[in-house]
Order: sequence, then structure tokens, then C-alpha cells
Amino acid sequence: MLQKTAKRKPTDDQAKRLIVGISGASGAIYGVRLLELLRGTEIETHLIVSRSARTTLAAETSWKLADVEALADVVHSNQDLGAACSSGSFHNLGVIIAPCSVKTMSEIATGVTANLMSRAADVALKERRRVVLMLRETPLHLGHIRSMAAVTEAGAIVYPPVPAFYAKPKSLDELVAHSVARVLDLFGVHSAKLARWRGMKGTPTERD
Repeated sequence: MLQKTAKRKPTDDQAKRLIVGISGASGAIYGVRLLELLRGTEIETHLIVSRSARTTLAAETSWKLADVEALADVVHSNQDLGAACSSGSFHNLGVIIAPCSVKTMSEIATGVTANLMSRAADVALKERRRVVLMLRETPLHLGHIRSMAAVTEAGAIVYPPVPAFYAKPKSLDELVAHSVARVLDLFGVHSAKLARWRGMKGTPTERD
């Protein structure tokens, strides 16, 4: 797959770029919804989709790969280890992998990266940039938990997409949107889709 040209071209000094990975774990819709929320921002998105993620996307959603790629500003092949985002000199805000498989997390935790997705995350960590992994796996055995600890010690944030029921979601889409909006909060990108906790007497008025 050839790299697609960005629709927006911020300067390196602005560094308004975010790398989004969609791995083969269940929950491809998290990555799709993340890209949708970022469309209305000044963030330039760089998308990497694994081969397994294509299968998951088709099995779990009605989205076509081409339509998901169209949501991003730049699309990279997961096999392209020479892509711009494989280098620490490529200015960006960091990496979100949504969803993140145990395999991908484990590669990042060990620094033994076999593809662009894990390489980009590894590079972001060495450059002290933010890396958020929406880990989709349960139950967990000790090996999984050790990998979670190792990647956290390296600087990543393990963010399982646990639903927040205080927002009183009316649909599955609202549950998904709340989780990815909370992830964007970690990058200083705030979404009106996020129903914030107002205290016991408050109401989630920000939700559409």
C-alpha cells in the first residue's frame, strides 16, 4: 500500500500529528470512532492498519477498509518500516493503538518490533512521547500482566476500554465514543462527545 498524501500539512514546529494504529484485536470500532472524532480537529492523523485488523473490521462492522482509510489524513502500510513515522525525527503528539492486541502490546513492551505499528509506538516511547494502548483482552494470565507492567514502565499508558456507566449511555456508539474521547483527553484534545462527571447531583449535559 502506498502512503497517501495528507489533506492538511502542518509544519514540523506545530507537530499537530497523531499516529493511530488499529490492530487485530476485537473492537475495531474504537479505532474508527477515534478517527471520526479527530476529523473535526486540527490534528493530522497517520493511520496504520494491521492485516488482522482488516479481518476484524469486516467481521465486526459494516465499514469498508477504504472508508476507514478515508477518515485519515495519511495512511501507512504496516509493512513499511521506512515510513516517516518510524523515525524519532518525525514530530508528532504520540501514538494511540485502538484496539491494541496482546501481541502488539508485547512487541512494544520488549522493544522487539516486527512492523510499523509497534515500531512507531516504540519510537514514540524512546522520544518520551505519549503512547496509549487500548488493550482488548480478558481474562488475563500472568504473562499478559507482566507485559502490561513492562510497557507501563517504558512509559506507555495501558487503557482498556472499560465502559463508564455514569454517563448513562443510550447506545453502543455512545459507550465507544466516551472511551475514545477519554483517550483523546490524555493528548489534550477535548471532545464535546464526552459526558463528564458532574458529581452526584450533576448531569452529563455535554453529550449530544
